[in-house]
Amino acid sequence: MTSCPECENNLDVDVEEVEEGDVVVCDECGTEYEVVGVEPLELSKVEEGIDDEDDLLVEDEEEE
Repeated sequence: MTSCPECENNLDVDVEEVEEGDVVVCDECGTEYEVVGVEPLELSKVEEGIDDEDDLLVEDEEEE
């Protein structure tokens, strides 16, 4: 079973039911992880705010 690196709580992830790109949320601390591989299971922490920053850069470029 995979554990959350943030709080060490066991993550309830059924490898047979997830696909690459799915998001798994830790029930204990709420940290979100993206599934980047299923065999073996690999998770990557979803960084908050990245999409917002990318949108701001595009809007700034359009104003010029």
